[in-house]
Amino acid sequence: MSWLPCPGAGPTSAPAAAAAFVYDAASLRVNWERLHRGDCEAFPARAALVEAWIAFHAGDFHRAMKLGLAQGVCGYAVAHKATCAYAGEVETSPATRLALFELVAERCERHQLEQPDNPAAWYWQAYALGRCAQTISIVKALAKGLAPKVRHGFRHAVTLAPAHADAWIGLGVYQSEIVGAAGPLIAGITYGARKEDSHAAFRRAIALNPDSPSAYMEYANAQLRFDGRKYLDAARLLYRQAAALQAMDVAERLAIGRAQRQLDAA
Repeated sequence: MSWLPCPGAGPTSAPAAAAAFVYDAASLRVNWERLHRGDCEAFPARAALVEAWIAFHAGDFHRAMKLGLAQGVCGYAVAHKATCAYAGEVETSPATRLALFELVAERCERHQLEQPDNPAAWYWQAYALGRCAQTISIVKALAKGLAPKVRHGFRHAVTLAPAHADAWIGLGVYQSEIVGAAGPLIAGITYGARKEDSHAAFRRAIALNPDSPSAYMEYANAQLRFDGRKYLDAARLLYRQAAALQAMDVAERLAIGRAQRQLDAA
């Protein structure tokens, strides 16, 4: 399938904006900790993977995916991330978006077999399945039995990497989606999802990575799922915090733009 160009990336974007996120190997290493505080990825030893991550941060998600896959399982993390970023932020077709998330979830099966101690193998499967659930509806996803696999993936990721802020975000989203769809009683008894655990997961994510627009934005979304009237002011504050952050790559810039739109709509 062909991929659409990413807004704000490549030669069609404003030159200054595009250049801001084009790293070379040296500048990528300098900024690596800030860029990967959310996923705890180690700086790659292979030059080809350095190029893949440079492409990802510049918003060339398709190239990042191809370069990652060309390196085999060692490149799966950047391939997963690029595919999910494209599907979530750029792709306009729900069917194509769903197919891409399903592809990542399937690929993670091999990733888990070959690198069982790599948190990315578990995180990206849980993330992709969670996005599949959002695409087809949470109720349908519960009927298909996706919830236990999503919960296990995020929990296993934070077991392997307790500082994995993105996995804590995933746990917070998981809890809020289940509570919102099934109600607090069934969510807690059947799926182990609780409102207080969602709040705790998001607070943990923000403490670990206070520069993540997704942490604030997803926490705002979660609070609106719990009770839009009760938490509206808190959600607006979180959207405002996300929108005020400074992006370090194209993916973050897209997330900040989405936060601004949600703030305007709240």
